[in-house]
Amino acid sequence: MDRRWVIEEQSCKGCGLCVTACPEEILYLSDKLNSSGYRIVAIEDDDKCISCRFCALTCPDAAIEIFRPEKAAKS
Repeated sequence: MDRRWVIEEQSCKGCGLCVTACPEEILYLSDKLNSSGYRIVAIEDDDKCISCRFCALTCPDAAIEIFRPEKAAKS
């Protein structure tokens, strides 16, 4: 499966709003720090992401981008 979720690590301020917004409860604040010293958000299992975009819509810094997987073309 293609990756559905990308975070701009340097823009993340570790506010946790996306963690709260995720209906699948697969986001968490990692121990990894960005260059500003903020803990960045991470995903437990990218395959469990349903591409709802709640995390991206909630992020005040637009640090999350969601991609919806393309469906196979019907022949």
